[in-house]
This record gives sequence, structure tokens and C-alpha cells, in this order.
Amino acid sequence: MTELEPRALYAGTFDPMTLGHLDLIRRGVKLFGSLLVAVAENSSKVPLFSRDERVDMIRNEVQGLPVEVVCFDGLVVDEARARGISTLLRGVRTFTDFEYEYPMAMTNRRLNEDIESVFVMPNEIYAYVSSRLIKEVYAGGGEIQQFLPPAVHKALKERLTSN
Repeated sequence: MTELEPRALYAGTFDPMTLGHLDLIRRGVKLFGSLLVAVAENSSKVPLFSRDERVDMIRNEVQGLPVEVVCFDGLVVDEARARGISTLLRGVRTFTDFEYEYPMAMTNRRLNEDIESVFVMPNEIYAYVSSRLIKEVYAGGGEIQQFLPPAVHKALKERLTSN
């Protein structure tokens, strides 16, 4: 096996990017030195923002960090292999997240035994924050500013107000 660069791949839809995502990115950088954030399309979700918009939002928020942001299609293990990365970073907020993430990690291991999944818990103030929940709170008239980076908050308000 060849020596791989000490970085991890953090994949997600990031629709929109939350302060919880940013917290996990910062934790990933501390653990691995650098991080590849891979923005995916999820055929079971209809995104509010285009993939390019999500990539731009993340790039704006991670300026100054050793983070590369890319788009990808297909399987995350294939993307990791193609980029010489052997670790997948995953956030686990709740037991429900773990119940979803564990079989995915086991499947990824069967698809590529050289790739490991590392689960990281967020700061407790973000333990319940999800992109889906934020969109629902906003649609119901709630304030969401405390959950999002300011530029993402502005973009989300503009997008949801125009729909």
C-alpha cells in the first residue's frame, strides 16, 4: 500500500451549509491537517441551492483553512480512492445519525477495505442542527440566524423569500 496524504474527505449535500458543518470542518482540520470537502448530489433530495452555489458558500466560509472544496458524483469511496484519501470524516449528532452512518460505513468498508470512516461529534451547541430542520424552521417563521454563517443566512433568506 502506498503512503497517503494525511487528510480526510468530508462529503455531504450541505444544503445549506450550517455552523455545525463548519464546526466539523474545523475539527477535521485539527485531526487530519487538511480536509477535502466533497459536495454531492443526492438523488433522494431536491436541493434548494445548486451544487455550484453550495461549493461557493463553503469555499467562502473556509478561507484560510487547509480545505479544498470540490463537487463529485457517484460513490464517496470511489472519490476518496481517486484522490488518494483513506479516511472519510462523518459527523454524528444523535443515535439516529449513528444508525444511519454505521451501515453506510460498513458498506463503504466492503466496497474498499482501505478506507476507514471516522465519526466525530459536534460541539454540543450544534448537536441538533441540520440543514433540513433549518429550512423547516424558516418556513414556519422562526429565526435561523444563530445556526448559519452570515453569508449563508443571507442567501437562504433570499432564496426562500423568492420562492
